[in-house]
Amino acid sequence: MKKKEKNSKIITSIFFIIFLIWILLQIISPIISQKNTIDDLSGTTGIIDHEEISKEFPFNFIYSSGDYLCHQKSERSLYINGNQLPFCSRCTAIWMGIALGLCIMIFYSIPLNNKFLMIIILGIIPLGIDGVGQLLGFWESTNLIRFITGIITGIVCGLAIGIIIDEIITPKKLINTSN
Repeated sequence: MKKKEKNSKIITSIFFIIFLIWILLQIISPIISQKNTIDDLSGTTGIIDHEEISKEFPFNFIYSSGDYLCHQKSERSLYINGNQLPFCSRCTAIWMGIALGLCIMIFYSIPLNNKFLMIIILGIIPLGIDGVGQLLGFWESTNLIRFITGIITGIVCGLAIGIIIDEIITPKKLINTSN
């Protein structure tokens, strides 16, 4: 890893702040909601299942986002203040991991090469194995395993976003081969 270029560092910092705020809102929302009022948001991904309920909550756009982007199964979700978080434990961990990966990328520049592509693949495999195994009924994963596989995948995704920012922002020197 090498030190980060200034322009790339600024853009990566902006992305990190956005994801950090997103995570904090997910955590703050159930805390400031009345205790034990947000429970069993189970539904289907890609569909707003709880439109009428989510309007009652503070920061309802967060719960609406979770309603659309996540299954929100109660037994696969984390609770704070007796209230279900807007995303399941795996999705919550992925969001956190993206923020962590971006935080690392604020300070370091990782080259986009075959070694990093292997890290991406290795970082996603545990989530894939756990998710597919659970989907096919081989086992029922725990929230701890979902959280761990989610955060690993999220970190790798955050690093990848940082690398993409570096590749877009940092001008590459062209090699003159006409000598």
